[in-house]
Amino acid sequence: MQKFDSSMMDFEERVEIDDFESEVMERIYSKPLLIKRVNTTSQIAIVGANVCPVESLDYEVPENELVNEDWRSRRTVQIFQYILLKWAFALIIGLSTGLVGIFNNIAVENIAGFKLLLTTELMLKHKYYKAFAAYAGCNLGLATSAAALCAFIAPAAAGSGIPEVKAYLNGVDAYSILAPSTLFVKVNVIGIIFGSIFGVAAGFVVGKEGPMVHTGSCIASLIGQGGSRKYHLTWRWLRYFKNDRDRRDLITCGAAAGVAAAFRAPVGGVLFALEEAASWWRSALLWRTFFTTAVVAIVLRGFIQLCSTGTCGLFGQGGLIMYDISAAKVVYSTPDILAVILLGVIGGILGSLYNYLVDKVLRTYSIINERGAAVKILLVIMISLLTSICSYGLPWLATCIPCPADASTSCPNTDVSGNYKSFQCPPGHYNDLASLFLNTNDDAIRNLLSTNTVKEFHISSLFIFFVAVYCLGIITYGIAIPSGLFIPVILAGSCYGRLVGRLFEPISKLDVGLFSLLGAASFLGGTMRMTVSLCVILLELTNDLLMLPLVMLVLLISKTMGDMFNKGVYDQIVKLKGLPYMEAHPEPYMKHLIARDVVTGPLITFSGVEKVGNILLALKNTGHNGFPVIDEPPFSDAPELCGLVLRSQLLVLLKGKAFSKDRALAGNKVLRKISELDFAKAGSGKGLKLEDLDIQEEEWDMYVDLHPIANTSPYTVVETMSLAKAAVLFRELGLRHMCVVPKSQGRPPIVGILTRHDFQPEHILGLYPHVRFQQ
Repeated sequence: MQKFDSSMMDFEERVEIDDFESEVMERIYSKPLLIKRVNTTSQIAIVGANVCPVESLDYEVPENELVNEDWRSRRTVQIFQYILLKWAFALIIGLSTGLVGIFNNIAVENIAGFKLLLTTELMLKHKYYKAFAAYAGCNLGLATSAAALCAFIAPAAAGSGIPEVKAYLNGVDAYSILAPSTLFVKVNVIGIIFGSIFGVAAGFVVGKEGPMVHTGSCIASLIGQGGSRKYHLTWRWLRYFKNDRDRRDLITCGAAAGVAAAFRAPVGGVLFALEEAASWWRSALLWRTFFTTAVVAIVLRGFIQLCSTGTCGLFGQGGLIMYDISAAKVVYSTPDILAVILLGVIGGILGSLYNYLVDKVLRTYSIINERGAAVKILLVIMISLLTSICSYGLPWLATCIPCPADASTSCPNTDVSGNYKSFQCPPGHYNDLASLFLNTNDDAIRNLLSTNTVKEFHISSLFIFFVAVYCLGIITYGIAIPSGLFIPVILAGSCYGRLVGRLFEPISKLDVGLFSLLGAASFLGGTMRMTVSLCVILLELTNDLLMLPLVMLVLLISKTMGDMFNKGVYDQIVKLKGLPYMEAHPEPYMKHLIARDVVTGPLITFSGVEKVGNILLALKNTGHNGFPVIDEPPFSDAPELCGLVLRSQLLVLLKGKAFSKDRALAGNKVLRKISELDFAKAGSGKGLKLEDLDIQEEEWDMYVDLHPIANTSPYTVVETMSLAKAAVLFRELGLRHMCVVPKSQGRPPIVGILTRHDFQPEHILGLYPHVRFQQ
């Protein structure tokens, strides 16, 4: 029986996907990124820019003699220590992610500030070619550094990281998704600035929120796996968390902390984890996640207060609110409501088009990235040069605008940031396009959201900037740098929102800055397809609760419009990468199939007391990770399902050599040789493999009792259960294996095992092509 957890496929084999699979995948979403690799068994996926074998995480708490004995032996103080550690880890995750977030902000502002100041000084001296050379050269150096780190050190750090974290929290385990090497490329370690800092400071149309989510998850994973033997970071008191269930909860806290650190939005971080990232949720996790994001907010607030004294270089004096527009008067009438509805419709259409184009670009880049690290870096260099040319060249198309007499800030502005960039304009004038292009992405958004500045940007300038940012955001995502999608989408959305506000200016009472906020909300809803979390994040970003009704309305409209065309951008990327994600709602055609229909064979089972040689042969000749254990006479009156045993458990049991010459129950012999902690899941270091066993030839004919380690109460479904119902049960319980048992007596006690692979559309439609036409 070939299952999802097997690794029998040679994933280095390069063959073309057959015509039927192409047709099926084009109908569902589109063909996966694994263009030149067979992916019909959901056993390989693209993580970052590399191909990795994938398995399924096991969130089920097993019930066997070892686990029961461990719980009985635990003292009250150990249980209290376990609970206390959960909250302590939440505190550590919040502190660490907050520190990383503030450091990233300080580093980006100082590096980008130095680059922009140098460019401005040369422009003021009319050394325009030197100014461009300095600007493009700095961008190129930063971009090349970020690309080299992602190409040579941690390929999994490339991209957003949110799709991989989302897949992990859904139960998908691919090597290096949350490995420490991935973490070290996304943050700064011992004074050296890495990945996302270089990418954002290089002027790319990318954000740091995706890498921050990935960073928070990596920190949580490093803590939750009991350290790392590979990187010599191990602590014995972390052993309680060496299981997938507790790691999942910690990583959920890490993902929420990442959003809180990126947007300074603690409540939005909790809701993001609930709505988008996590597939399982409970009230206890809500409390810990909220506590984690609150710690992040406190850390950010403390350091921002410190930086307000001028000790952080060019970071400035920004508060916890990133884009404060609370000073604007919120008054709207019927024409404004119509404009908001129009914004929602446009945002849904533009967002779905954005997702479609990102899909196509990722396919192209997947082919390019297969050619090696040097080609990845070359692609980054090309995009960097194109971005620099657009950022420096397009402002020359704008006409110089006289400075307003009532400007609240200096005009023209020659500082690192500001609303009124002089560029090539004479004294007393400013270049509106330069105010958007020659700024960090955060400052450009802040300029677009500025209120009481109706005439600051020409309509033509807003249109040029929108087209440029829209296109650059599409072609930048997917190159070998850590990159987030939120900021590019907010940047483009706020630009076309302000553009619509200018067009409705004669009949509208809303400030154009508020239109920018609504445009950003509509574009986010059209691409991300989130509602509650986006609404709260935007309100926390802008500190304007009076805009809540309009933001809610525009998000609902844009999400509805976008859903008419395709899936959300993160859902599409998860599918494109080949990650076998279990959707919350099963496909309609699953109602026409039953569990027995998708079970494939042959089924490998073990007796309750099995020969060592038989186990070794099964482990060697198959890639299965779950094996049913069947009790037969004389241990039972008739064949019956005793439980389920995992490959990892069998390896530990064989290494312990609790063998006997007679085929008899071992009793407490196994419990004396092996403890429950021996079965704890390995961290990022090397786990136990079949090659590590030292089984002598004479031991092959000996017996080993599997009863002490077998999960005696595996989840089972009757073979006639509808596949749709089985899929919901599988996802809601977070299972790795589901046993299918016969409906009638007199047959073998188990029909087969369902794994994540068996619920994937590629597998089902490969077995039953006609079922896709049934409703």
